[in-house]
Amino acid sequence: MSLFKKSLIVFSFLIVTFASQANTDLASLKARYFDAAREGNQAMLEAFYDAGLDANVADEKGYTALILAAYHGHTDTVDYLINTAKANPCQEDNRGNTALMGAIFKGHVSVAKQLVFADCNIDEENEQGQTALMFASLFDRQEIIHTLIDKGADTHHKDKAGNTVADIALSQGNYALAKALKDGE
Repeated sequence: MSLFKKSLIVFSFLIVTFASQANTDLASLKARYFDAAREGNQAMLEAFYDAGLDANVADEKGYTALILAAYHGHTDTVDYLINTAKANPCQEDNRGNTALMGAIFKGHVSVAKQLVFADCNIDEENEQGQTALMFASLFDRQEIIHTLIDKGADTHHKDKAGNTVADIALSQGNYALAKALKDGE
């Protein structure tokens, strides 16, 4: 789609949106933007960015388009947001969780693997001191655990409650992972 068509779509969308109640329509426009990220609607996101919207804008919970697209498993949209729209893959929500943590939580391994290789601290902590590796251990995401460790994730990190990755694995009944982590010490 040409830049002119995208701009025309955004302009038409803005006119229709703002034609009636300005405050209600602004909220509607904001909702459509974040819904586009949740749905992986890359064309709609492109239109917003072509109109000048910052790719790192966040909602009231601190969720960015990248965090939402990762959480919902939209591999192509995540790629577009990082590589074309230049969204910050390290940006945290209001609780300190990253797009990587969200992808791991929801079990979107292909998205998580994309984000592991973003230029971010692999041991970034959320408010509870939890890392992406801890999320992978907690939710038994075997497919990403070794990738995180190979990338340099700290297997001995302790969260604010004093739990290690092995402790979390044990708490979830993942004895094989806990043993492997303990044997690796």
